[in-house]
Amino acid sequence: MRIKVELKILVIAGLALIGMSYLTPRAQETAHHSRSVWDGVYTEEQAKRGEEIYSRECASCHGAELTGGEEAPALAGPGFLANWEGLSVGDLSERIRVSMPPNRPTRLNRSQLADLLAHMLKVNNFPAGKTELERETEALKQIRIEATKPKANPESD
Repeated sequence: MRIKVELKILVIAGLALIGMSYLTPRAQETAHHSRSVWDGVYTEEQAKRGEEIYSRECASCHGAELTGGEEAPALAGPGFLANWEGLSVGDLSERIRVSMPPNRPTRLNRSQLADLLAHMLKVNNFPAGKTELERETEALKQIRIEATKPKANPESD
């Protein structure tokens, strides 16, 4: 009888530890996911490099001003932002990485892709910052695309 009670206690304690291990990363993920495209997540220099990549690799289909073409959607403006609102820069990065250009997906390396994303953010009037946009998808997934600038939280001051 005593062994059954001890075994139950061990099982419950083990389940509690497993549950806590899931809560900790989720809390960290939520804290990290508090970044937004409005937080200055790229640099001007990076956007400039991205503009060159865009002109060479994307403009023929998506237009010089990122307004889209006959077959290609706009990469800037209200329509683009409405489609990507609430998703992450990482989601956008992966979409481009695996499907663009259509005739040669995965042509751009992650560094070029980060530069291209920086250019797209700049054209969509998101502010530049002091650090370059990261190259890793997991880091980019922590940055929300928000069409309108969130209101400041007076409690966080």
